[in-house]
Amino acid sequence: MAHAYTPGLKVTDRLLVEKRRILPLKGEVVVKVGDKVEPDDVVARTELPGNVEPLNVANKLGVPPEDLPLVMVKKEGDVIKKGEPIALKKSFIKWFSSSCEATIDGTLESISSVTGQVLQRGLPIPVEVKAYLRGEVTEVIPQEGVVVSCEAGFVQGIFGIGGETYGNIKVAVADNTTVLEENLVTDDLKGCVVVGGSLVTAAALRKAIKVGVKGIVIGGFDDKDLRDFLGYDIGVAITGSEDIGTTLVVTEGFGQINMAERTFELLKANEGILACINGATQIRAGVIRPEVVILSEGKAVTKDTEEHTAVGGLAIGSPVRVIRHPYFGKLGTVTDLPPQLTRLESESMARVLEVEFSDGTRAIVPRANVEMIEG
Repeated sequence: MAHAYTPGLKVTDRLLVEKRRILPLKGEVVVKVGDKVEPDDVVARTELPGNVEPLNVANKLGVPPEDLPLVMVKKEGDVIKKGEPIALKKSFIKWFSSSCEATIDGTLESISSVTGQVLQRGLPIPVEVKAYLRGEVTEVIPQEGVVVSCEAGFVQGIFGIGGETYGNIKVAVADNTTVLEENLVTDDLKGCVVVGGSLVTAAALRKAIKVGVKGIVIGGFDDKDLRDFLGYDIGVAITGSEDIGTTLVVTEGFGQINMAERTFELLKANEGILACINGATQIRAGVIRPEVVILSEGKAVTKDTEEHTAVGGLAIGSPVRVIRHPYFGKLGTVTDLPPQLTRLESESMARVLEVEFSDGTRAIVPRANVEMIEG
């Protein structure tokens, strides 16, 4: 039980990052194993079926549904264009003839002599999957997608919003305790992934979107600001599909919480380097965490990389974050791991550890109340 702990966020300067880039439907893979790719490179493409739009032709022409096939001038599978006749009701008197026109471009999918309706299928919707990373294609999954791999620095966040994007890292604050205020968001940050300190204000986030900042990495964010900004409460479903103009990755939690010094220093040391970020988060089964991938020059990853980034169990000296009251959000180092069960204030028995915080104070904390900062 010496290794019992809550898995934590990964923060490392060297990691084998592998991303599966998969199409929603079978299609065409346009790269091969060994190809070098950039974040914007298309690796696979397909077409989604167009939207279906029903049209009650029998009702429009005033004919019984069973007579619908007799008045159709377009058949199932035919290409249709918006405004062109697809059905025609003739009359001995020319002025009493009537027609029914297609309402969309696409194809005529079906004709029903029971309901009197036809189904129009819109034009196919093209879908492209991009590499997301700068790296190498290490696997091709025929008709489905690829695996892109690279050696990179890697920072996991605890919560995020917004989808995949990329930009050069730019540190906008003096240290990890500084609040990213509106006045710190300047025009020269356009196209960058901006690193803040303990909090980003709602005003700063709005200005970042206006300036054209690609992403913000921050220690904390006020949940009220998040609700006001999005206009709704975040539930347990996955985030990442929000179309807000920038991507936000929160590394520590809600409220004003200093970004972990180790995380801040890693990002600061890579200022000017291209980073890919993704705010997608899911906190229920199938956990997805937001991430910052700090890209190298796309060199192939060796076995040494995997060995370098292997993570062991909790041990004396391990960096941890407390994730429950009364020390929620505090960072420290494990100084003792007593093996015996200890009676807590609640009278329950649990295994504990001693942690020394950055201010030099120490506390006894249940092991289930900490997460290890992996590196």
